[in-house]
Amino acid sequence: MKPARGRFVAVDALADLNRRLAGGTTDLTGWRLLGLDLRAHTGALARCNTARTTFAGCELEPAAAAEHARRGALILPRVDSAPVDVHRPSLYTADELYDAPVYEDSLDGRAFAWQQTARGPRSTMARSLHDYSVDAALDEWSAGRALVGVMGGHAATRGSGPYDDAARLGFRLGQSLTVATGGGPGAMEAANLGARLSGLGEDRVREALGVVAAAPSFKPSVDAWAGAARRVLSDPAVAEAAGESLGIPTWHYGHEPPNLFATAIAKYFRNALREAILLQICNRGIVFLPGAGGTVQEIFQDACENYYASEETVAPMVLVGREYWTERFPAWALLHALAAGRPMERHVHLVDTVDDAAEILSE
Repeated sequence: MKPARGRFVAVDALADLNRRLAGGTTDLTGWRLLGLDLRAHTGALARCNTARTTFAGCELEPAAAAEHARRGALILPRVDSAPVDVHRPSLYTADELYDAPVYEDSLDGRAFAWQQTARGPRSTMARSLHDYSVDAALDEWSAGRALVGVMGGHAATRGSGPYDDAARLGFRLGQSLTVATGGGPGAMEAANLGARLSGLGEDRVREALGVVAAAPSFKPSVDAWAGAARRVLSDPAVAEAAGESLGIPTWHYGHEPPNLFATAIAKYFRNALREAILLQICNRGIVFLPGAGGTVQEIFQDACENYYASEETVAPMVLVGREYWTERFPAWALLHALAAGRPMERHVHLVDTVDDAAEILSE
C-alpha cells in the first residue's frame, strides 16, 4: 500500500504526480518519487520545494538532478536486485553501511533505493528473510547485556542544546549500561556519540560535539554530515576506548541516514518490527527526551507493555522535561493516570534534566 499521508507521500505514477501538481501542490517535503521519468517535469519541479524529497530510480535532466541535490533532495539510482545479504549472520557496522565515499553509492543508499522501487513476491520474501536474520543476530548480541533505551526527536541538530544534552545522557549512561537508540540522526545520534566516548572524559565529548557541529544536519549533504562523524571516529583514542552502543534504524525512513556512532546496528526494512523490538530489548528502562509524534507513540507503546507487566518485569520509564511533557505535549498526565495502582507506578518518573534521568537509571 502506498502511503498517501503521514510522514511521507509515495508517488510511482506520472498521472498521480500530474494530478497533484495541477491541484496546486508545490511543497514536496518528505515525498518519495519512485521510478518516474521526470525529464518533461523539469520546470514544474523547479518551482517546488524539494529540500527533503527522495527521487528513487527516477530519470532527471543532469542539471535538474544537481539542483535538487543542492537543495537537499536525495537522488538515488534504480537498484533492481537486493544489495543486502538476506541471510547475514551478524549486525551491521557503520563501515559496512557507509562502504562508499558518496552516500548514494553506499550499501545503505542502495538498500534504501531498492526498498523504494522493488516490488513483487520475491522482493517481499527477501526483505522478510533479511529482517529475520537481523532479528536473530540481535537476539544473540543483546543476550547478557544491560540495555537502556534513549528515545527522542530526530530534529535535534548538532550544536544545539537538546543535542548536547542527549550526548551527555549517553555518556553518563554508558558508564555502566549499554545505550540503545533508534539509530538515526538528532537525539539518537547524540546519545550514541556520548556512549561511544563513555570511556573517555567529558572534555573529549565536548571536543567531539564541536567537531560534528561543523555539519549540523544531514541536509543538504549526507556526505558532509557523515564526514564530520568520521573525523571524530578517526581519533585513535576513540577507537581504543570505544564504548559499545546499539542503533536500530530502518530503511522505511531511509531518507534519515543511520548515525555512525553506534558500534552495532540492527537495521530493518520493516519499521513496525523495529519499533517493537527496540522497546522490548531495553531491559534496564527507557529515557524519553523531548520529541514529537514518534516519541509520544513510543511512550505509550512502552506504557502498554508495562501496564500489563508483573512487578519483576516492569522496565523504568523516565520522561525528561517537566514543562515539555506537562504543558507542550502533556503525555505525563495520562501516563501517570495509567500507572496509578499498577506495578509500574513506582517505575515511571518525570524529571527536569538528563542528569536526573541518568542518576535514576544508573542506580
